[in-house]
Amino acid sequence: MIKRLRLRMTAMVIAVLVLVSAGIVLATHLANERNIAAQAEETLSALAESPGASDFRKETPPPKPDEDDDGNRFGRKNDRRGDGGQPPEIRSGRDAAAAGLSNSYTITLNEDGSVASWTSDRADMYTDRQVAEIAESALADGRECGRVGTQFYRRTETGLIVLDARLDFLSASGVLRSTILIAAASCLLLSLLAWLLIRRMVQPVEDAFTRQKQFVSDASHELKTPLAVISANAEVLEQEIGENEYLGYIRSEVHRTDTLVNNLLTLARMDRGAEAAMGRFDLSRALLDVTLPFESTVYEAGKTMETDIPEGIDCTGNEDMVKQLAVILLSNALKYSDDGGRIEVSLKVRGKQRELRVFNTGKAIAPEDQEHIFDRFWRADPAHGRETGGHGLGLAIARTIVDAHRGKIAVDSREGFGTAFTVTLNA
Repeated sequence: MIKRLRLRMTAMVIAVLVLVSAGIVLATHLANERNIAAQAEETLSALAESPGASDFRKETPPPKPDEDDDGNRFGRKNDRRGDGGQPPEIRSGRDAAAAGLSNSYTITLNEDGSVASWTSDRADMYTDRQVAEIAESALADGRECGRVGTQFYRRTETGLIVLDARLDFLSASGVLRSTILIAAASCLLLSLLAWLLIRRMVQPVEDAFTRQKQFVSDASHELKTPLAVISANAEVLEQEIGENEYLGYIRSEVHRTDTLVNNLLTLARMDRGAEAAMGRFDLSRALLDVTLPFESTVYEAGKTMETDIPEGIDCTGNEDMVKQLAVILLSNALKYSDDGGRIEVSLKVRGKQRELRVFNTGKAIAPEDQEHIFDRFWRADPAHGRETGGHGLGLAIARTIVDAHRGKIAVDSREGFGTAFTVTLNA
């Protein structure tokens, strides 16, 4: 239980750290994107308002009808610089750096939207095809300003002004990678520190819980001997003086205390992690061995019991522990069912799982109490527990048995319906 608590606390802290780190990385990325966009808009506005921004048609040479030797159709001669006849592209971060942070170019458009000419201080960084694609995308977008990839544009009376921000985005990518690495390293370091801190914080609780389990085990063993002596002496007195009311009280309380001690020993053994022998057994037969003798007890209590346990259903587990589980659930149903009530026991196969269900009519368990019914020494109605001889350990043992079989136990209790305990075991 302490180990599960430690693991849950550590997992929760790590999840928070991961979410915070992811939030920081995302915030950094979005902030860089916004800063680049804001700077680009400011630069484009300055370029658009500069003198001669609308006279690019007059400054560029007239378009040539045919392609020149370099394949430029829009009146600009681009230097291919011995690249084997292929159009120049941005081939690396070094090429992008050559463009400069404020590299821009202007595009003059014909009336039909085609590119008439374009000019740039770094004409070797672009091709006619790239310029034509940018112009086509910008016109198709239909907005006065926008973004195509890493390039921001603004429309003018005669065409477009384009600002190439690829270097800014490369720089932002570098910052993002650095942020991710720093966030990952910080998250790993903080997770390790959190694990060590949680382990140190939980250690006193674990030590106290271990001492408590050891005390319960030792005290239970020590109580077995005096209880046996008291029971034996009561039997001797009863043989000498005959049946006596007070001797009956003694034997009743001895039996009740002996049951409590046995339950405590069972919990102590399971808390120590003692592994029970697991094997294949006939689950149907095991449950019938418990329910059939129990029918007479139910009948004497003035109640009815219905069983639906098909034969031939087997299971992997410890047969004695499963029988004890069934006894606990049946005893609980008998104790808390109403006068003249009904008890139902059923076993079903659900795929690779076995489902045991024990139902009883009677007063429902309050929703706020259902969260605690599997806790040790807890009873929803202490007065009723004293009447029935319960100690609040039965359902705690039931859950421990189910956990040992890696199964699940659940309760469904509603007014006007009754209470049903459902146990799911793996085949």
